[in-house]
Amino acid sequence: MEHFEIATVAEQSADFRRVLFTGEHTQLVIMTIPPGGEIGEEVHDENDQILSFVSGVGRGVVSGKERKIKAGDVVVVPAGLKHNFINEGPNPLVLYTVYGPPDHSEGAVHTTKEEADRLEEQGKDEPPQS
Repeated sequence: MEHFEIATVAEQSADFRRVLFTGEHTQLVIMTIPPGGEIGEEVHDENDQILSFVSGVGRGVVSGKERKIKAGDVVVVPAGLKHNFINEGPNPLVLYTVYGPPDHSEGAVHTTKEEADRLEEQGKDEPPQS
């Protein structure tokens, strides 16, 4: 059994992205977006994504529609929709997200967005092949 006190785990991680669990059909990832930072506009053509916000405040943009986000909010992003999440507060924006199917390398840890972007561009952050 995989078990996480997810809010505590997420709040204790200073990494931009950390993969906690990778299964055949889903993947659990925690993220910490620094003040003024963002996930970056992206589209996952083959992955649904559910994001649950643990702490901080920000703005979510999905398919051009914007909404304020805060701790306790959950946002669903179906595959194929352009999205971004921006930290607009003075503290880190902390969240966990579930991808279905997995989107990142099993066990991946990216300390910064720049590192995450570089590894994705180099093809070094690919989901496991089933």
